[in-house]
Amino acid sequence: MPIEIQTHDRVDIVDVTAEVEETISDDVVHGICSVYVPHTTAGVIVNEREGRLLADIETALERLVPRDEEYEHNVVDDNADAHLRATLLGESVTIPISDGELALGTWQSILFVDCDGPRARRFRVSVIADDSSR
Repeated sequence: MPIEIQTHDRVDIVDVTAEVEETISDDVVHGICSVYVPHTTAGVIVNEREGRLLADIETALERLVPRDEEYEHNVVDDNADAHLRATLLGESVTIPISDGELALGTWQSILFVDCDGPRARRFRVSVIADDSSR
């Protein structure tokens, strides 16, 4: 199921946990949920949604892959840093479903990370039920 979101900054971290939870139908008791980002300049992670930590993630991405570096791809789109950052983040996460809910830890959230915004973005959610749980 595709879900659309709007990002507001060049690097923008959006908590999409609620949107993902809404895709789990009532008849799924146990299974897995996959969240996939079909963009080459965005990724998805599972981590804590705390403001200072989100700022730290942005700072770490800038330190690891500086925006103002000279990259070969910049002659095409001037966004090589966004592609490289997305490569580090990854394009998918898988979360178990237990008792009809995402089995996230106490502080865990599903975070969409746009590295080349602001843009209208989308991600896909696939839910696979454990047939023995129905």
